[in-house]
Amino acid sequence: MNVERTAIGGLFVVRSPWIEDRRGAFRETYRQSLIAEACGRPYDFAQGNVSRSAAGVLRGFHLEPWDKFLQVAAGRALVVILDPRPGSPTFGKHLRFELSGEGDQRLLISEGLANAFWALEPCVYLNDVSREFTRDGRRGVAWDDPDLRIDWPGKDPILSDADRFWPRLASITGLAVSGGLARQENAGSSPAENAR
Repeated sequence: MNVERTAIGGLFVVRSPWIEDRRGAFRETYRQSLIAEACGRPYDFAQGNVSRSAAGVLRGFHLEPWDKFLQVAAGRALVVILDPRPGSPTFGKHLRFELSGEGDQRLLISEGLANAFWALEPCVYLNDVSREFTRDGRRGVAWDDPDLRIDWPGKDPILSDADRFWPRLASITGLAVSGGLARQENAGSSPAENAR
């Protein structure tokens, strides 16, 4: 298992390859000690969630008061992580990941970051969170905020009413937003790497 930093502070890619033999395949989905070492603090999860989405569904951007550990268990999705934190060096920037049930990646997202995904095909999306769900403090950012400059696969996704009407980031923070992709030059593997 390998935990990698990204250009956005508090966002980590956790890679765990499948080990295959004549019986099938096995993979480790997370190891608490490795994650805590790489991230500098323990990540504890209080609730696990799963959603099934049809192709063309977009969920997000969700900005909730908990850490998240995301995985696509079946199908494919474009997952976008946005940094909406004023004062962050990557404020208004985002990173994109194509996750699939056949891939080896999970995303560990610290509280304060926003996430969204577009189902590229029917998909099953796992979302472990560090607190039990409540509607208190749940917020969001408009998926199509032009200031963010996100290259989505289309312009007319299938949305919930809540996701259709989230505000633009500038109206939440009161700050000008110069969006775009976060630069990857600050990213790299963490010292906590251990191939299984």
